[in-house]
Amino acid sequence: MALFTETTLRAMWRTGIPNPFVVRADDRFTPAATDFLKGRGIKVEMMAKTIPVGVSNRHIHLSPEAVEKLFGAGYSLCPMRPLSQPGQFAAEETLTILGPKGLIRGVRILGPTREASQVEISRTDGFQLGIHPPIRASGDLEGTPGITLIGPAGCIVLDSGVMVAKCHVHMSDSDASYFQVRDGDSLILQMTGERALIFSDVTVRVSPRYMLDFHIDLDEANAANLKTGDQVRLLGKNGKLFSEAGRW
Repeated sequence: MALFTETTLRAMWRTGIPNPFVVRADDRFTPAATDFLKGRGIKVEMMAKTIPVGVSNRHIHLSPEAVEKLFGAGYSLCPMRPLSQPGQFAAEETLTILGPKGLIRGVRILGPTREASQVEISRTDGFQLGIHPPIRASGDLEGTPGITLIGPAGCIVLDSGVMVAKCHVHMSDSDASYFQVRDGDSLILQMTGERALIFSDVTVRVSPRYMLDFHIDLDEANAANLKTGDQVRLLGKNGKLFSEAGRW
């Protein structure tokens, strides 16, 4: 972090201050320093902070009991490939999900198992299935619709657990410190490229075990012309944009 005072800027002025003057998010300006720059028509711009994108297709999380009902007693999921978050994986196993108006085959299971089963789909998937689940954070199952899961050894009917996942960013503690955010904050993120859309309410999830990743579903990715590995820019948090003085 750098603290810019009027004295500091006057010393820089002798050799020239670039316009725009690009600073880090944690840099600070005294009121006199801000007035000094404004009086000379110098704009302050934040150094771009970017977050990698992870596009999530429809998928299923299962409880241990559900795994045994769908695949047989004593069955364990077989990891196929690791996911962006440490310890999580896409399993080799898939299921058919059946709704009131249709079904979708080959829906991937993600591991490891969880306490409660959960199905995450897109709005488009909901039309095909004939259900209209709410947008929810993972694990918030109350009031969500159910669905039928069909596996090779049986089927189960979930009374609830289907949702459209709310877009969110996974961060480690060090990531949160760098971006100056806390668990539960809401970020303003801007897409780049031909469709420079803005996501104005992206939830922050912070944990020591997380890797930096912005999770969106296929509908959101298609609307913004994004793919896994793309970068998005951080513009602000909790409804406020970065200020010209380098502060939240």
